[in-house]
Amino acid sequence: MSDSDPLKTLVRELLLAAGMIGLLILALYAHTGSMPPLVVVESSSMIHDIDGEVGSIDAGDLVLVHNHDFDTIVTFAEATEVGNSKFGYSQHGLGGDVIIYKKNGEAGTPIIHRAIMEVVPNQILTPDRDATTDSSNSEHCPEGGTYDSESLDENGLMGVCVLTWDVPGTEVIDVEKVTVHFDGVKAGYYDCKRMAHANVEPYLVVWQWEPRHAGILTLGDNNNCSVDQGSQAVNGSSGVHSASGTVGPIRSSWLIGVGGGEIPWLGTVKLMVSGEGTPGTSYVPSSSFFILFLIIGGVLVLPMLFEPLIRRLMTGAPEFEQAASEQLKQYYEEE
Repeated sequence: MSDSDPLKTLVRELLLAAGMIGLLILALYAHTGSMPPLVVVESSSMIHDIDGEVGSIDAGDLVLVHNHDFDTIVTFAEATEVGNSKFGYSQHGLGGDVIIYKKNGEAGTPIIHRAIMEVVPNQILTPDRDATTDSSNSEHCPEGGTYDSESLDENGLMGVCVLTWDVPGTEVIDVEKVTVHFDGVKAGYYDCKRMAHANVEPYLVVWQWEPRHAGILTLGDNNNCSVDQGSQAVNGSSGVHSASGTVGPIRSSWLIGVGGGEIPWLGTVKLMVSGEGTPGTSYVPSSSFFILFLIIGGVLVLPMLFEPLIRRLMTGAPEFEQAASEQLKQYYEEE
């Protein structure tokens, strides 16, 4: 097989392409600390503009997944609290971090939504350590409280009975039921982008919520205040569901990562070949298709346009003429 053999050339080009892709993945892994380092957004739950917008998260975008400690996540409540050290922090067009998590820690398509606020245990009791995993809440906590299997007690043991809660970034401290008005006075303003009706407010209100365990309340920017944790937390919320029911507050063990920079449009290619049971490209803005086709066209056409120019520059260079002369001289010497 000669150097000019088409098969050999094809194999070499494929190996080169595979190597470049591998290096890119390794570089992204080194940057994010996560594998895979990217996720493709499938739905419109995070869009800010129906026609698409660079800087917010649209269906068809690729989003970097950063491996952050759970304790470092910044919520909307903290990012909008004046005087808070995290005040003014924003990601993807709104205050707070956007997180990627597994619904109730189960398998399936992950959710990428914004961290709104965190419920943290304040007063706790030691549960009955002899109770089994399948025991009821009252069996775990005979003296009262809500059993949280993943929170630590003062001795570092897993499992506590939570009597009261705190919400960092708000004035809510040591309460049995959590109520937070994101009205711009009691907490940062969160616009639901809907008119008040049927006891559903135009701004986000978490009302008399009894969390089933510690964690983060989450919400898609385009979901009109229908939080993932459902109607127990917010009036009019349908919630996000998994096989085991409505999603609870997001635990550390459910966290996949924190959303970083976006690579717009390119994830649409994956959605085009998604199989049954996926939304496909139904939520991708039309502008994303237009820009994606421009990019593909540019990748295909630009090399053909620049190749003659590059060849002309190279052949006109003195170094090229010298190399050609030396090659010709070597040829005659071998003859």
